[in-house]
Amino acid sequence: MGWRGAITWFGYRLRQELGLKQPAVLTLRHRRCLHPVKARLGGSSDVDVFGQVFQQDEYRWAAAIPSPRLIIDLGANVGYSSAYLLSCFPACPTVLVVEPDPDNYALCCLNLAAYGNRARVLRGAAWSKPCSLVLSRGTFGDGREWATQVLSCDSGDPSATVEAWDIPRLLQFAGAERVDILKIDIEGSEVELFRTGASAWLPAVRNLCIELHGPDSKRVFFQALSNFDYDLCHSGELTILRNLRPKAFQISPSGHSLTDSHVLRRIRAA
Repeated sequence: MGWRGAITWFGYRLRQELGLKQPAVLTLRHRRCLHPVKARLGGSSDVDVFGQVFQQDEYRWAAAIPSPRLIIDLGANVGYSSAYLLSCFPACPTVLVVEPDPDNYALCCLNLAAYGNRARVLRGAAWSKPCSLVLSRGTFGDGREWATQVLSCDSGDPSATVEAWDIPRLLQFAGAERVDILKIDIEGSEVELFRTGASAWLPAVRNLCIELHGPDSKRVFFQALSNFDYDLCHSGELTILRNLRPKAFQISPSGHSLTDSHVLRRIRAA
């Protein structure tokens, strides 16, 4: 974190241990981040997210991605992952950032302002189709800011204040046909995102990282990826799929389709 960042962090932890009054907001610096970021205190999840992104270095795998032109951050919280990726790829022209919670969104805009128009921040949520959604706080995970959810609702519900974006619409908004890194941490909404229609936009994704929330989320996600090949790894709570590409299919003499892996096994058996 550098000596200034280390002193700030030590001071925060010392006050926490001694039960002393903390400031409302802490300014944090880290050597992997081009610009300082702010974190809310008073029991907020911001400091924990900062620790995951910068101290545990959950996105270190991304450095091997060659020259990304578009990064999409779904469920950006207060912008730490976006700040990390903007700093890791200073030549990347666009990081499109999506966050539904208005308080998180406001701090996210503040944390990414120094990156200028390279960071394009939307208040909204990732979903399988454009619609309006309801914000739900305190009912998922530990109930803190990093666990805010969005839920579907009846048409015309006055509490539906969150605009839903599907991936094709986000690509259209960014003026791009492909996304080089798609980061997803949307507190269970990945089930809706991947349950229907994902096969239409997954070929436009080069690399994907996701935090999966529970067995149903994992099942739906990998079922949607069943017709794709990828290099799988993990970093902290992230599941990472690098070099994502549709499987190549061949037709057997019996008329059944064979993936490359099936063909390879037959060749070896012969």
